[in-house]
Amino acid sequence: MVLMSSAQAAQAGRARRKAVPRAALGLWEGDFPGGDRDPLAIIDEQNETRLQELVPLRMERMAQSAFTFYRGTAAIMAADLAKGQHSGIMVAACGDAHVSNFGFYASPQRTLLFDLNDFDEAAWAPWEWDLKRLTTSIIVAGQATHRDTAVILEAARNSITSYLRATRSIAQIDPLARYYTHFDPESAMGTLDKDSKKAVKRATKAAMRRTGERAAGKLTEIGHDGRSQFLENPPAIARATPDTEEVVRQGLERYIASANVDVQMLLQQYEMVDVARRAVGVGSVGTRCLVSLMSDADSNHLVLQTKQAGRSVLEQYGGIEQPALVNERVSQQGQGARVVSLQRILQAYSDPFLGFFTNDLGDFYVRQFHDMKGGIDTETLSDAAFLQYARSCAIVLARAHGQSGRSAEITAYAGKGPQITAALLDWCFAYARTATADFVAFEKRLAQSR
Repeated sequence: MVLMSSAQAAQAGRARRKAVPRAALGLWEGDFPGGDRDPLAIIDEQNETRLQELVPLRMERMAQSAFTFYRGTAAIMAADLAKGQHSGIMVAACGDAHVSNFGFYASPQRTLLFDLNDFDEAAWAPWEWDLKRLTTSIIVAGQATHRDTAVILEAARNSITSYLRATRSIAQIDPLARYYTHFDPESAMGTLDKDSKKAVKRATKAAMRRTGERAAGKLTEIGHDGRSQFLENPPAIARATPDTEEVVRQGLERYIASANVDVQMLLQQYEMVDVARRAVGVGSVGTRCLVSLMSDADSNHLVLQTKQAGRSVLEQYGGIEQPALVNERVSQQGQGARVVSLQRILQAYSDPFLGFFTNDLGDFYVRQFHDMKGGIDTETLSDAAFLQYARSCAIVLARAHGQSGRSAEITAYAGKGPQITAALLDWCFAYARTATADFVAFEKRLAQSR
């Protein structure tokens, strides 16, 4: 990466306007010449690589609402984004920055933080792709919960303007100060009305209760041999086959080698006593996701989650060529290394248990399970809180993108803000209509297949 002063970065950002006018970021026609847009074919293509017994569960979860469908279609959106123009200003991006992928988790100091919390699709991409994903999710979520059109418009605008303002502020601080910036739930959600404060308080309390030890107590039972084992609840939780358990056991040995030395020392005090397959999320359903029950000599428990990592949709469907360092790391250590690396870049503080491994089943990453992880259900928020939540997510996204050192360039490209805000709003509302139409087509096909 070539070092640029703030003035040089600003000059580069303004120069990008000539190559890609800001108005071009607002162009979305919903379909393309030749009729080559086939969103359901992308879902089918993804399903072919999933565990087939879990594909019906994935379809069921995506069919709950237009918003849950949107949550499961990051690949479709990446393919659509690839057919339009982009700013060319690349950052380490989340790849799936919808509103439900922001939430709470525990810092190493056991305080609760508010940040991005899903990085399966993380890769390098144009900064506005994440912002479009976020803002469109606000529109689709607002429409799915029947909010007033004026509220949805204000929330979407808040998302864009808050991102741009935060990016402008981040551009003015030095890299070290930017690195240490983080948001706790109270500061992220700001001043809320009484009902909204109750909703946030409920969410934070629920997150703080979601510890690994509590999860072990709820998800396990004592088996015939007197040892703890996972409770089965197919298809969400199912016993791993002996072959899979052995592969995971060997994989965890490789994972430990990738973890920090303090975590390596800690894990030497545990042994793996059981493994189960667990279906998580919406879009991830059908990928291999397993939970491993670790126990020490006094029957204290730790639960680790092992999740399969495939290619990022930003690369596979978005066509974004990744930096040589990323490609080299993936080639040597697998896609799990990409997920872990990008998570550590994008989050203010990351799970110290993060690690990765590859084996005959594929590429995987590992993290703690239920380490105070939780989120806010946007359906429970008042309109005032919904507006504030949109701002908070956008500010967090700006902080994450700021780690790539392109904030000054983005700010100069965006200019004063009104023109690019209008363009991005046009795009996001148009794409929300497309995503909703895709959901209707998805529902229709599901009904025909029953």
